[in-house]
Amino acid sequence: MTTHASAPGRQKETHSSGWLVFAGVIMTFSGIMTLLGGISAIAKDDVFVATRNYVYELNLTGWGWIHLILGILILLTGIALFTGATWARIVGVGLAGLSMIANFMWLPYTPWWALLLIAIDALIIWGLCVAPGPLKD
Repeated sequence: MTTHASAPGRQKETHSSGWLVFAGVIMTFSGIMTLLGGISAIAKDDVFVATRNYVYELNLTGWGWIHLILGILILLTGIALFTGATWARIVGVGLAGLSMIANFMWLPYTPWWALLLIAIDALIIWGLCVAPGPLKD
């Protein structure tokens, strides 16, 4: 946590908190997991179950590319959170929300993994929203 003294005995938080660090770490790992899932789908790995008559049906390669791109964006934004950038918090909430939607539509292919990533995305959104913002003098 970065602080500076504004008055004797008083400190202000400037840009970082435990919640931001938590969200940054979780977001970085979530991005890596999503990226690896995307690579597995593009490579047509045997990990995925083929489904029939699913409303959001897309071939496995299409879902793989969606997850690969989303994973890269989540990973880069998670790393940017460690700089304390306000844009990274805003983009992070949006990307975690998109990831929740993508994993909801991914449920028939990897149900437990998709549910785990939805829960992780909810924690990311929580961490980014409850972290205190930069204080102005």
